[in-house]
Amino acid sequence: MLIPPHGGELINRVASRQQREEVLSGNYPELEISYERAKDVVNIARGLYSPLTGFLNRKDLQSVLDHGRLSDGLPWTVPIVLDVGEAERERLIAHQGVVLTHRGRKVAFMEIESIYSWDKEEFALKVYRTTDRSHPGVERTFSMEDFLVSGDILLLDGIEEPFPEVNLSPRETRVLFETMGWEKVVGFQTRNVPHIGHEYVQKAALTVVDGLFVNPVIGKKKKGDFRDEVILHAYWALIENYYPKNRVVLSILPMEMRYAGPREAIHHAIIRKNFGCTHFIVGRDHAGVGNFYGPYDAHEIFKEYPDLGIEPIFFRSFFYCKKCNSVANDKTCPHPPEDHVNFSGTKIRGLLQKGERPPELLMRPEVAEVILSYENPFVD
Repeated sequence: MLIPPHGGELINRVASRQQREEVLSGNYPELEISYERAKDVVNIARGLYSPLTGFLNRKDLQSVLDHGRLSDGLPWTVPIVLDVGEAERERLIAHQGVVLTHRGRKVAFMEIESIYSWDKEEFALKVYRTTDRSHPGVERTFSMEDFLVSGDILLLDGIEEPFPEVNLSPRETRVLFETMGWEKVVGFQTRNVPHIGHEYVQKAALTVVDGLFVNPVIGKKKKGDFRDEVILHAYWALIENYYPKNRVVLSILPMEMRYAGPREAIHHAIIRKNFGCTHFIVGRDHAGVGNFYGPYDAHEIFKEYPDLGIEPIFFRSFFYCKKCNSVANDKTCPHPPEDHVNFSGTKIRGLLQKGERPPELLMRPEVAEVILSYENPFVD
């Protein structure tokens, strides 16, 4: 028996043929939305954001900002909102619904519940713990429009998404996990290519559950992050060569990184719960950026959510110990720092940027070979 989805019901807001025909025959205004907001629409419709059925209204937004919970008390930490400008507000305010479009496609129908103003500074401070615009999430917040529109959505056509062969919905992963006989599943969030440290964390967690769900974020990232296709092909190489065939499922998470640190760690856990995961790996500085969060702030926040319904597995800093001749951490290794080789993402990136293969104690050669096959594996 798999874990129940967040809120108890896996949301399905995909229109039937009849619903789609009714919407398209109506005289509704249209609103062009960005690719990232279109992906939020799809994630709501497919149940990744259960129990959300649409974009947040003022009451739920304020509750999420103040308490990290929806107004009914259910844990929810990252607001899912749709912004519009003054001209759009004036155009939509007299209507009960709107067709959301993206690049000529009628993506979804949205009931207009309310259109309201919002405080961007408060939003940034409570979600990201800072108003410093060097934080990519804060910069994105201040660049948004001055009004938010709330209401339930109904997916009409969706959007073109990359890697459809590994873009599974929560309904599909739940069927897959049950077919494989998995009752305990650990989810792994990543926006990077895998190194030996990641493999160590995944396999350590896998020893206490039935299966591993590798779920890389595919979407807008900051400059210097690895490109989506590089991440996927690197993981395919790792799984093909170093994992049992019946213990790992890889599927993408089409969503932008918000870099909200602790709050995003909870958000990531909720999404993996909806996919059917019973456990979730939380590493050092999970979903962090720069020096905006402490290294273990994302661990501490889980103490505020005993009712989250998914069990976090915490990992502290780990390293390769030359004396132990293995990956270790400060709880398992007695040797001094001079015997340790840290899994520095900066160091590994630096080697790869120079066309050099990282040593095998840091990265599997098959993974390095995949990355180096790309002329530029990084986001510009």
